[in-house]
Amino acid sequence: MLTIWTIGCRAVVEPIPGAQVVSRVSRVLRVVSEHPGGVSATAVAHATGLTRPTAHRLLTSLAAEGFVDHDPGAARWFLGPELYLLGALAADRFDITDVARESVLALAAETGESAFLSARRGTETVCLLREEGSFPIRSFVLYEGARFPLGVASAGLAILSHLPDDEIDAYLDGSRLEERWGSQHGAAAVRERIALTRETGYALNPALIVEGSWGMGAAIFDATGRPAWALSLTGVESRFRPDRRAELGVLLLDQAHRVTAKLQASS
Repeated sequence: MLTIWTIGCRAVVEPIPGAQVVSRVSRVLRVVSEHPGGVSATAVAHATGLTRPTAHRLLTSLAAEGFVDHDPGAARWFLGPELYLLGALAADRFDITDVARESVLALAAETGESAFLSARRGTETVCLLREEGSFPIRSFVLYEGARFPLGVASAGLAILSHLPDDEIDAYLDGSRLEERWGSQHGAAAVRERIALTRETGYALNPALIVEGSWGMGAAIFDATGRPAWALSLTGVESRFRPDRRAELGVLLLDQAHRVTAKLQASS
């Protein structure tokens, strides 16, 4: 298929195979989902690596189908009602927030830190639920809808660490985390953190995303025994002293086990 559009008086012909269209639409929707207050077509183009005309064309097509909404006055794009309907239908299979909510609330109450539930989506994790703790100084690296590649935030590291070795090898060989996230996310460094996670049971992110913001995570397993979700805690460095990490790790693992047991009992 050839797509033809114009820039000024110059015609541009852009081949877009079907699979490429799906990939581009997915990238556009993810960017829109990361901006609850709306996002401009220019920002979508920048974030996805698409040209602005291509981004605008895809957004317009998605709006025609109800997958995004457009506010002409603010020149902003938002997720649309059709995605809500589809999400509601998919929730019975993928959404475990009702099952995990009690554990997220308990972690926030017992630790004073911000507690989260994240789900694996392919090679990423997406935050589904956040609960604030009582400690007044908080980290805002993670929020509902935020996405990180596996192995970056503590939730993604916890999930990655419990995958089979061959899957870990394939992922690290092709992920190029170091290019986007720095040398601390090179394959060798991630493997060291995987080894530590397997030893303790919980993952630790020692301020590798934002300076001073620490995180810990524990995996939740589906009915087949695969890591599919994770509970995590984030806070400032002073709240994650070595002696307290073990305490937080026990709490995380206990609550992750509780959620896993509930899911496996209901399957």
